Parts: sequence; structure tokens; C-alpha cells
Amino acid sequence: MSSLIAAFTDHPRSVGESYWEHLGVASSFSAKLLLAALACMMHALLPFLFVKTGSQMITELHDRMVANRVTKL
Repeated sequence: MSSLIAAFTDHPRSVGESYWEHLGVASSFSAKLLLAALACMMHALLPFLFVKTGSQMITELHDRMVANRVTKL
């Protein structure tokens, strides 16, 4: 049973979050990625729309996830 619990808590703990905090953060990334994907698809169909939106969203996510992440440990 403890290995099952560890499967849900090891990674969140390694980034300084509880399971529930990690769920919220990961979900917000997922929603942003979905919006970026939709913007890119619209841009593919209509190149004059969302010219920089997808790349700006990805840059913002990279900054949040990697470049400016505050370590909580």
C-alpha cells in the first residue's frame, strides 16, 4: 500500500508540492497548453490569426516551469 501512496506523492514532493498543489499546478499547465494548441490550430487554418499567441504561451509556460521556478525544498 505504501508504494501506491508513494506513486502519488514522490514526484509532487520532489518539486516542493503536496499532491493537491501539484494537481492544481499541473492542471493549470494542461489548460494553458490546450489553449495554445487551439490557437496554433486556428493559426494553421487562418495564418493571419494568433500569429504569436502559441509561441508566447509556450514561452510563458517554460518560464513558469523551468526558468523562474521557485524551489520550495
